[in-house]
Amino acid sequence: MIKKFLLMSMLLVASSIGIAQEKVAGADVIKKFFETKTCVVLDNNIFNSYNSGIKKAVESSWKLTEFEYITQDEFKARRKNPKYSFLLMTKDFYKDDSDRMTYAFLSLLLGGNFDSVDKMPTLASFPLSYWENQDYEKYVYKLTPIVKFMQNHVNLTKEHPELTEKNIILYYNKNVEKLGDKKLYIIKEDLPKDLKTPAKVKECYSKPFEILEEPDELETIIKNQDEKTVFVHKVGPPKGSPKVARCICLVLGVDGSVYYTDYHKINAKNPDGFLKTDFKKLSKQ
Repeated sequence: MIKKFLLMSMLLVASSIGIAQEKVAGADVIKKFFETKTCVVLDNNIFNSYNSGIKKAVESSWKLTEFEYITQDEFKARRKNPKYSFLLMTKDFYKDDSDRMTYAFLSLLLGGNFDSVDKMPTLASFPLSYWENQDYEKYVYKLTPIVKFMQNHVNLTKEHPELTEKNIILYYNKNVEKLGDKKLYIIKEDLPKDLKTPAKVKECYSKPFEILEEPDELETIIKNQDEKTVFVHKVGPPKGSPKVARCICLVLGVDGSVYYTDYHKINAKNPDGFLKTDFKKLSKQ
């Protein structure tokens, strides 16, 4: 289970979301969502790259509803209005993590007369990074495919009411069968020490792939919008952190398709990174 906190205004409120237990909204919530205007909540810190990144992502890909940008104060004033939905960053932790490390998620919430933020229905969520010492540059350039995923998720749950929180992750992981000859890109720093070279990866993964030295290379590839492009998105602890909890790994297409999602608790046997076990799961068809 995951506890959710509103990140930007730092309101301590709890709710269950996250990739380990992805929220699946009911038909009534989805219907109400499509009647709203979506408010994209901006960060108060105008000097970080999140605001420009989320604006680019929304303006280039948002198709489900009308949208506008609002401040955190406006979110507080509007959140009980059912005419609005909200796309915003949230701060979360897994209840069963002993160190209670926190994570940044991008979340889509439905407005309405709910007593607190934790009661607002979640239509979609996506893990961005650990919250502690957050490095925006590691994920801001991925926001367009992430925003596409969130819309895909809403449409998927609308069209398939049989999907629930218990089976949605299994549904997504079946997409590994659709990888085909798509080329997988992964940044070198997202690999553990025993998989830093192409030769080592080939021992456990036979499909097309490329190891990139720098995030800038992946940013350029994502901008090219090649439909055959898929990439690894890894959420791991910041360097030097004395606390570690889990490593979340996804394989995402530039079109917002999710082909794989899993996580592991970080320890000596299973370090932070996209592991051999992850590659082997991708190889199964």
